[in-house]
Amino acid sequence: EGVDFDIVTQTGAGAYEVGEESALMESLEGKRGVPRIKPPFPAVVGLYGGPTVINNAETIASAPHILLMGGEPYAKVGSERNGGTRLFGISGHVERPGVYELPMGYNLKKAIYEVAGGVKGGRKLKAVVPGGSSCPVLKADELDVGLDFDQMGKAGTMLGSGGIVVLDETVSMVEFALRTIKFYQHESCGWCIPCREGTDWLKKTLTRFYNGYGNKKDIANIQYLAENMMGRTFCPLGDAAAMPTLGFIKKFREEFEEYLEGHRTEKALITTEELIGAAHH
Repeated sequence: EGVDFDIVTQTGAGAYEVGEESALMESLEGKRGVPRIKPPFPAVVGLYGGPTVINNAETIASAPHILLMGGEPYAKVGSERNGGTRLFGISGHVERPGVYELPMGYNLKKAIYEVAGGVKGGRKLKAVVPGGSSCPVLKADELDVGLDFDQMGKAGTMLGSGGIVVLDETVSMVEFALRTIKFYQHESCGWCIPCREGTDWLKKTLTRFYNGYGNKKDIANIQYLAENMMGRTFCPLGDAAAMPTLGFIKKFREEFEEYLEGHRTEKALITTEELIGAAHH
């Protein structure tokens, strides 16, 4: 027999930070959407102080299929250690952008060229962000990899939310890095100093760099800032801002250095020594 239960939907303001489970509960309770101290974890003390199970909507959507098919048959659909299917939102410079349900482990290159119709206008592919804005970028020659957690990890990136962004040869990676960090700077709740100040300084430095006022010290400062945000914040937003920034410089450093040609100042926005001093006070 079935079980009757109520479903209550709650609209929110769309804050990125509220994707973190404890910040989500704070928001649902009508409070400011910032993370809670853990432990206690939601399964012990969650929404309104009661035990709470929190799942992604996509996980809940998969549950009926698992119950109908059985766990073992469902797991056989995907790759060996990553069973089932996943929704992938393929956007950017492709002929057929959209949301596609694909087996876990599906080849990324095939997803772009066969499922999404290839690069728009027949232009040359430059890079792909494979799982959302927090995931380190992959270059065009790194796309022969499966879309699952294990294979993405071995490739030096993440599956993330499955948001695949395809970038063609016209894209400035410096500008794309700046756009990415602007998003994270805007969405930071400001709770943690490394995230609040780190994203702000990254935005300032990348803006200056993009506008032609950068120098080699700024590249070092960007790396220093991003590396020192990693693992030092209350929730993963600091890491989410730092990882793609480091990825852009690692994979496209020569493009960053091209912005140095004809630069109009010799002084960095802030020196590494000043950054270190600020961190110690």
